[in-house]
Amino acid sequence: MAKELAKTYDPNGLEDRLYKKWLDKKYFHAEVDSKKKPFTIVIPPPNITGQLHMGHALDETMQDILIRFKRMQGYSTLWQPGTDHASIATEVRITNTLKSEGIDKHELGREKFLERAWEWKKEYGGRIIEQLKKLGSSCDWDRERFTMDEGCNKAVKEVFVKMYEKGYIYKGSRIINWCPVCNTSLSDAEVEYEEQNGHFWHIKYPVLNDDGSESGEYIEFATTRPETMLGDTAVAVNPKDERYTGLVGKKLMLPLVNRPIPVVADEYVDMEFGTGVVKITPAHDPNDFEVGKRHDLPVINIMNDDATINENGGKYAGMDRYAAREAIVKDLDALGLLVRIEDYSHNVGTHDRCHTTVEPLVKQQWFVKMDELIKPAKKAVETGEIKLVPASLAKTYNNWVDNIRDWCISRQLWWGHRIPAYYCDECGEMIVSRETPDKCPKCGSTHLTQDPDTLDTWFSSALWPFSTLGWPDETPELKYFYPTDVLVTGYDIIFFWVIRMVFSAYEQMGERPFKTVLFHGLVRDDKGRKMSKSLGNGIDPLEIIDQYGADALRLTLITGNAPGNDMRFYREKVEANRNFANKIWNASRFVLMNMPDEAAGDKALYKPEEKDLLPADRWILSKVNTLVKDVTDNMEKYELGVAVQKVYDFIWDEYCDWYIEMVKPRLYAKDSEDENDRISRNAALYTLKTVLITAMKLLHPYMPFITEEIFCNIQDEEESIMVSEWPVYSSEFDFVKEESEIETIKEAVRGIRNVRTEMNVPPSRKAQIFVVTADKDAAESFAENGYFLKNLAYASEVKIQADRTGIAEDAVAVMLAHAAIYMPFSDLVDIEKELERLKKEEKRLEGELKRSNAMLNNEKFLSKAPEEKIAEEKEKLAKYEKMMEQVKNQIAGLSKE
Repeated sequence: MAKELAKTYDPNGLEDRLYKKWLDKKYFHAEVDSKKKPFTIVIPPPNITGQLHMGHALDETMQDILIRFKRMQGYSTLWQPGTDHASIATEVRITNTLKSEGIDKHELGREKFLERAWEWKKEYGGRIIEQLKKLGSSCDWDRERFTMDEGCNKAVKEVFVKMYEKGYIYKGSRIINWCPVCNTSLSDAEVEYEEQNGHFWHIKYPVLNDDGSESGEYIEFATTRPETMLGDTAVAVNPKDERYTGLVGKKLMLPLVNRPIPVVADEYVDMEFGTGVVKITPAHDPNDFEVGKRHDLPVINIMNDDATINENGGKYAGMDRYAAREAIVKDLDALGLLVRIEDYSHNVGTHDRCHTTVEPLVKQQWFVKMDELIKPAKKAVETGEIKLVPASLAKTYNNWVDNIRDWCISRQLWWGHRIPAYYCDECGEMIVSRETPDKCPKCGSTHLTQDPDTLDTWFSSALWPFSTLGWPDETPELKYFYPTDVLVTGYDIIFFWVIRMVFSAYEQMGERPFKTVLFHGLVRDDKGRKMSKSLGNGIDPLEIIDQYGADALRLTLITGNAPGNDMRFYREKVEANRNFANKIWNASRFVLMNMPDEAAGDKALYKPEEKDLLPADRWILSKVNTLVKDVTDNMEKYELGVAVQKVYDFIWDEYCDWYIEMVKPRLYAKDSEDENDRISRNAALYTLKTVLITAMKLLHPYMPFITEEIFCNIQDEEESIMVSEWPVYSSEFDFVKEESEIETIKEAVRGIRNVRTEMNVPPSRKAQIFVVTADKDAAESFAENGYFLKNLAYASEVKIQADRTGIAEDAVAVMLAHAAIYMPFSDLVDIEKELERLKKEEKRLEGELKRSNAMLNNEKFLSKAPEEKIAEEKEKLAKYEKMMEQVKNQIAGLSKE
């Protein structure tokens, strides 16, 4: 067994070496094993266009912690990895690359474009996977999947066809979100609303007589999008609004277009907002679209796909939407129909990818009918069949579920799963099929054309928990690993992904996709801002790993992190956690250096009998035993930040700062001929090693690299900490009495150290310690543990007695629950030197008081100086007076000695 760690901890090289070892040994690989319980996590597949960011780092670290924990508990753990094809992001990336080469996407054609896309995926798509490995992710890389691989493609076609046959997927004209830059439809979840400064244009339309002539009356309303008036097919008022009762059913003249439109009554109109009148443009507003359906209004689309005005816009045809807006407002003003313009700030829908303002357009698209599909997803969370952590996110979940609309799943893109629908060129028949049909079932024609659209990326992602396990085939993996155990994801994609996976699983599998959803928040910068390119405040995790190591980054991301809450990232915390790694490393080196060298003839380390364990040994064994129970309980409850803080505090405080210091005198007795010294030294080393190994196992899920290196050097019973057994609480190590005793000794040491610090007593100056107690148990405890009280409290000797007999009146006291500690004043202070120091301080303070009094008695200073300066000087004077009083009292007290 190697028994030496490098002098200094350097994660560079070490982490890559250990990761390669884990890969070579296939520790990450999961197999169907009837002798073990399964534990499964599916990775939220990162985009192939992605670059590792702090959100990924947090997400993957949390998953890896859970997987490593359960692997050590003996589960057959599958962490299913893979990547997402990311339709829009990838298509934009490749299109821009082609543009830079002077190639137009449409001139290249679909087939050649897809060839380029697959080449790009092959070259760059695995980049983020390699970055995840740098973080220490223990995914089963042998099972890596891609949302457009053959298996996922088969699953997508199966779901599409089945749902189409059941009537859950349909094609129809609906109002959808349209991005005029990416030229594709968007789901509601892909629309981000941002506050924009705009205007309310107050416009009036002429009221017509029954014969079509203008009556001289007008009806006024306000709009934020005057260009859409070209497609108005009505104006609406509330049926209860008495102001407009006489106008309902009448016609208005639509200016600029000169088309008569009706006034309709609809409950949708808010009487209290503005004039209580709303223009209705069914082709360009989702609410207007619904009003239009209720009143059988025509739907007039006035926009092309690139947001220019089409032929229905008359003279404005060909203009960009904003240029048309400007021209229309100008023309309305010339006609006297523009009443006024009001500044108005409002939320505007933008595409979450390119941030272009989205246009609502009526288009033929493919939709998923959601009213029935969503019911099991709602019930699952309500009944607790799926548990959300934190539970407070159920409100957000239910808000999405209760307000869900039919899901637009078609995208006008080339990269993605192509919709398996085919149209007969002869008779127009539509065929939805898993396989490409040879001929039209209606007319027999062999001239068929596939639907050009692709599916929303989230359609394939929604199938991820079961498609990655081989569905629709009944594979052994599907039977064993499904349903999965926990999904770890950000709260920001609760609708994009989580809800869609839930309803897809209930529909296809008949059961939940996972038992628990563990949400995390966003990683923000140290000022609490969201990390973004525009702010330039993004922090590259790979840069942090290169500088401090993956372990330090992982610990930083989890410490103090509560489920569902955003966290701030401080580089100083990474440095502190790197220091923690150094602390562990140095403590481990200390233990290794003191281990028996069997090659040199030392007796091998052995498990001591319980009677040979000193109270300090029993105390630390009991503490780590309780720690095992608490940490395991916290981790089972997904309280990962709480758990690791307990491990951190134990290693730093109890093990390094207390226990190691307690046992040093026993270790230094290596060459003693006394058998009791040898037994005591063995007990100390056994305890040091046992506790260190247990602590490393508890820390391993969080800091896998350093714990593996230490573990493999401190023992040779198990080949890797990764596949070692998770510690289990045992009543054998439940030493309540010793825990209480040592905590009392620690309290005494802390009290003595605090007194010495306050009195500026250097550690080199030893003092007698008198322990006064009438409590028999306390006296026995101090007698048994006096050896390290003497060592840790800088004592020349420790005396235990029942009263204050022989203790000087001026002795400094530290009071405990069952004892009082006394130290003679003269042992702590060299009176002559202290008097000399105090006299110097007295002289210095006299000078400060003289100066301060002179300033405050100077009329010129008082009349010209700012009030703050005068107040500051008065504060100084009060401080110097108090200090002088304390110094004089100390001099007087010492002079009596």
